[in-house]
Amino acid sequence: MKSSLGAAAAVVALLVVTGCANPESSGGGGSTPTSGGGQQTASNAAGPTCTIDAYGANKVDFSKAVIGFSQSEAEANPFRITETQSITDEAQKQGVQLLKRNANSNLSQQISDIQGLLAQGANLLIVAPLNSEGLEPALQAARDKKVPVVTIDRKLSSATACKDYLTFIGSDFVTQGKRAATQLVKATNGSAKVAILLGATGNNVTTDRTSGFTDYLKANAPNVQVVAQQTGDFTREKGQSVTEQLLQAHPEITAIYAENDEMALGAVTAISGAGKKPGTDIKVFSVDGTRNVVQGIVAGQVNGDVESNPRFGPLALSTLKDFLAGKPIPQTITIQDKEYDSSNAAAQVGNAY
Repeated sequence: MKSSLGAAAAVVALLVVTGCANPESSGGGGSTPTSGGGQQTASNAAGPTCTIDAYGANKVDFSKAVIGFSQSEAEANPFRITETQSITDEAQKQGVQLLKRNANSNLSQQISDIQGLLAQGANLLIVAPLNSEGLEPALQAARDKKVPVVTIDRKLSSATACKDYLTFIGSDFVTQGKRAATQLVKATNGSAKVAILLGATGNNVTTDRTSGFTDYLKANAPNVQVVAQQTGDFTREKGQSVTEQLLQAHPEITAIYAENDEMALGAVTAISGAGKKPGTDIKVFSVDGTRNVVQGIVAGQVNGDVESNPRFGPLALSTLKDFLAGKPIPQTITIQDKEYDSSNAAAQVGNAY
């Protein structure tokens, strides 16, 4: 009975922190994510570049451009909400027309969406790919119309920069995994039994965040053992159910690495439901930097979070503007991400999304 009451109290505390129990909530934390806060900053770019002549794109007057934005997933979590809002706000600020489509996690729909945007007259495209592969028909349609494509968030593995798309703007996902591992090793004094909540299959975000995390542990933390890993599909509901299963199968688990914040929040609920204290009995680490999880760090239920900044609007549009002006564009633009732990979460929560 004491265990059940403790778990219930912990769940209530979590819901107070997040402001919402619904995994499809629009923000939580008492506020809706916006495109404000900490804007993206690009790292010093190195490597090959692309010009409008090399790409073979139409020379469009940016002020009269029609930008098409293809969102891959429903705006049902803080990352996607903030991503779409940032692009919408920046287009309005720049005074350019923006057409938007949402594929709702359906690859065939995203292909159709991009083709539809082109048919509507989009002469610049920003695409948040659902998967790292499979968009070839849509990219071919853009190439046939000489329309440049900026990809954001998830990198295309079966396409060529400066040919199939102009550039990729996003985080270094391998480094994110390494930074999460570093936080875990520090917080556990280098000794833990870890479960990994994997992201969705078929994209480089999951692959890179996993390899960065596990490679760091192999090289630096011989007493941190990964005892289980299972896909949570980047959703809070699946993160909770998978964590429940893993805790039953592996009661020795002392830490969880979730490859996004929605799964981390699900894991916190599952840990509480199992009669254990998240952040203490089982430490929780994640990647995203959403306000819900940063507040969770302040409340002591989450131990560390590496940011993945979704505010792509200013950088994506300035990249397209520079490209049309004839400037060489790096084929990969890596953004700088901060990280949160108990030392800075309270001070930084206002900049989280």
